[in-house]
This record gives sequence, C-alpha cells and structure tokens, in this order.
Amino acid sequence: MALLQRWRDARDRRTGRQRSGDWAEDQALAHLQQHGLALVERNFRCRGGEIDLVMQDGAVLVFVEVRARASASHGGALASITPAKQRRLIVAAQHFLQRQAHVPACRFDVIAIEGERLEWLRHAIEA
Repeated sequence: MALLQRWRDARDRRTGRQRSGDWAEDQALAHLQQHGLALVERNFRCRGGEIDLVMQDGAVLVFVEVRARASASHGGALASITPAKQRRLIVAAQHFLQRQAHVPACRFDVIAIEGERLEWLRHAIEA
C-alpha cells in the first residue's frame, strides 16, 4: 500500500506541462500500437538525453520523440525539435543500443500533436 501511495503522491506533484507531456505520450503510444508497433521502453533516460518511446516495428527498433503543442503558432510541434535536441536523441539512442546484445536496424520517428491533430513522421531524424 505504501508503494501505491508514493506513486500517487509523485503523480500529484507533476506540473501541468508534465501531465500534458504524459497525455501526449499516451496518445502517441496508443497510435503506434494500433499500427502494430510494440512498446520496448518508455522514457529511457541517460546522462546525454531522453527518448520518449522505444518501439519495435518488426525487426526495426524505433526511437520516438513525441512533441505536442496547442496550435501551430510559433512554428508548431515539429519546429521545436532543434538540432541540439536531435543530437541529444542520438546520444540517448547510442546509450540504449550499448545495452543490447546485437545492434538491430534502427530509425528515429516523430509524433507531432497539434491540438487534436496527430502526425506520425517515420525516419524523421537522420543519424
């Protein structure tokens, strides 16, 4: 029971932005699973960065960045993925792959959510 209470306390302390990010990741995960991808890991963190979702698409390991914005004003969700953010994603993916017995084929996808619209871009980032 104490573990459940600690989880609830931690959840309740999350900021509105964190809860919004959780919601966006939930939407992205559901969308990808509906298209046959399987969850490998969520919110992989390492010293160099973070990967929102690591998914399996057949033999391909997919690193997914989820970006959500209320609207497309100020450039929208896709514009928020800066070159620095792309570098951090690549570093995090390298750390993730070091834990693997063999390196599978990989790709970087982006799920961009603007308002009610979800867009899935495969091979969005080149490494």
